[in-house]
Amino acid sequence: MIRFLLILFLLGLTGQVWSQTLVANGTIRSQAIIGPADVRLAEGNVPGAITDPVSAIGMEARVNLYPGRPIRPSDLRAPAVVDRNEIVTLQYNQNGLLIVTEGRALERGGVGDRLRILNLASRNTITGTVLSPGLVGVGHLQ
Repeated sequence: MIRFLLILFLLGLTGQVWSQTLVANGTIRSQAIIGPADVRLAEGNVPGAITDPVSAIGMEARVNLYPGRPIRPSDLRAPAVVDRNEIVTLQYNQNGLLIVTEGRALERGGVGDRLRILNLASRNTITGTVLSPGLVGVGHLQ
């Protein structure tokens, strides 16, 4: 029994698991779209780091990414389709009533993100959800 425990202990000391982690090839600035040449797989065991390049390619860097450092899912987001200060269409659609007006985006965001928008007609700041490029839904979305 002691011999068995000793063998397990020695195997535990030598048996380290290495996996591949996604790292940046060079400096990637925030708001840059990640392409295949921007990232590579490197040997390492980093909990929470991305291991599949396909899940990162086409995404937007949320923060600056530096060469050789692991990329985590929180470092990336879907590409923004609405930029700050962009004029967008505000749409309220409830029970057959459709109200459309224009607003100015006070921040940038991708599809599904909640943004603050300045209603140009009333000068009130409202919150809406990005539905598509240039279109923001407000109120109860259906």
